[in-house]
Amino acid sequence: MKRLPHQFICLVASAIFSTAFVSRCRADGPYHFLKEITVGGEGGWDYLSVDEAARRLYLSHATKVVVIDLDKDEVVGEIADTPGVHGLAPAPELQRGFTSNGRESKASIVDLKTLKTLSKVDTGENPDAILYDPGQQEVYTFNGRGQSATVFEAKTGKVLATIALPGRPEFPAVDPQAGRVYDNIEDKNEVVAIDTKTHQVTNTWAIAPGEEASGMAIDAAHHRLFLGCHNKLMVMMDSVTGKVVGTVPIGDRVDANAFDPGTQFAFSSNGDGTVTIAHEESPDKLVVVQTLATERGARTMALDPKTHRIYLASAKYEAQPAPTADAPRQRPKIIPGSFKVIVYGTEKVAEH
Repeated sequence: MKRLPHQFICLVASAIFSTAFVSRCRADGPYHFLKEITVGGEGGWDYLSVDEAARRLYLSHATKVVVIDLDKDEVVGEIADTPGVHGLAPAPELQRGFTSNGRESKASIVDLKTLKTLSKVDTGENPDAILYDPGQQEVYTFNGRGQSATVFEAKTGKVLATIALPGRPEFPAVDPQAGRVYDNIEDKNEVVAIDTKTHQVTNTWAIAPGEEASGMAIDAAHHRLFLGCHNKLMVMMDSVTGKVVGTVPIGDRVDANAFDPGTQFAFSSNGDGTVTIAHEESPDKLVVVQTLATERGARTMALDPKTHRIYLASAKYEAQPAPTADAPRQRPKIIPGSFKVIVYGTEKVAEH
């Protein structure tokens, strides 16, 4: 009896307002679950990245990178021999991809047509995040234990610089028009700005009230960085001055952030099983519009700007191991074959 009035209200709202309002009425927010893409296999995962032009999603998984067709929503290949891979940065105009192989302290240069490795580049110790700068056609690996960034030419693999960083680097972002690469220094609660021509750190900015930022995304048009911080805040920072201009609350154990220039939504994927979605109302105002329920542990994410969908990696786990004196907080093991990508979007779905 209570469902009929709700459906009637939604129907009337549809006629008066907009389809977007109806979507929020049904799902308490613009985003909802669409589907799962089965990946399978064993081992952990880290970054996801989207090549919008090639309609591909690249997903690090154990010692390989899984390639998913974004239009078919299915696995179409893999890139092998990437020990301890953290992520892949695509360079669409070069038909090249670059992987950060943490276990061997190297970056692979990959032919994205054949998915074959062409060569490898020596980096600093434990390359983690990786970024392609289309403005200079250069690649940056951010080396966790090395506390440095290695810069090399995308076409040749020639190392151009090793940039010392003030602490442990995490997610980066690039603004080719401004000639800047930005990176979180997680253990120092800072962001560094790197000049892409000189390969020098030009600015170091505090992120307070944020702490331990992991994720980073950029709105290049409005010169805004979005930082996912482990004290449950998303910080909006001016990428020109380093001034913090806004914050919103997010979930626990954030890892990744994304920004959609088409909708002005900023996303934070959190290990507690949520994605916080905020709207950039203006360059100085950020407002949470939805806390999307996902799955616990689904904390890495990528955005497809064409469809506005977001993709999160997840898996099923065995029971939590009992704590021991040597390992009081053991992690549960991943159930083999359960690895998958979960897709969320704003499209209307048929009601049942």
